Amino acid sequence: MIKFKVIIAGAKNVGKTSLIRRYATGKFDKSTLSTIGVDFETKKVVVDDTEILLNIWDFAGEKKFRLLLPSYVSGASGALLLYDITNKESLEDLHDWVKTISSVPNYPKTKLLIEAKIDLEDQREVNKEDAKIFFNEYKFQGDIHSVSSKTGENVENVFETLGREIIKNSLKKCTSCDKFYPLELKYCQYCGQKTR
Repeated sequence: MIKFKVIIAGAKNVGKTSLIRRYATGKFDKSTLSTIGVDFETKKVVVDDTEILLNIWDFAGEKKFRLLLPSYVSGASGALLLYDITNKESLEDLHDWVKTISSVPNYPKTKLLIEAKIDLEDQREVNKEDAKIFFNEYKFQGDIHSVSSKTGENVENVFETLGREIIKNSLKKCTSCDKFYPLELKYCQYCGQKTR
């Protein structure tokens, strides 16, 4: 099984913890408390017949905890950045998050932009054009992903997409033994076949 470290970042109350809990347990708890510092979940996902274990690190959205982020970003293969569609400032706040993540050596090659709380579409403050401008500015993968942790809409899909993009950006399949190995290696770690 392949293991990947993933980080989830965004402003306070955008729904990071709810998204992870919904994905890991299949449940939504409207009384979820704000994360203090860092929280952690693990979950297996199967992507195109490849089993992956995601180690998901959830960061508190408050500015005072942002100092912790760089030390946890190191070694991460993927990042989910969330904004709340009912809070325009939560999209603006992501500029700081992206800059903090990008300042770390070997920062995640795979980044997905997530718009959360789509079950509250009638209260939307963030227009799609502004989100698309942000998406293009920071070169996120795929498209903007819309999720609702409350209804479960697109939650599984986001993590499958993340796994698929991480494999594409971080691994290569050995032509000899058919196993995945890190792109930066010169030899397959399983069979020793030269890769370049």
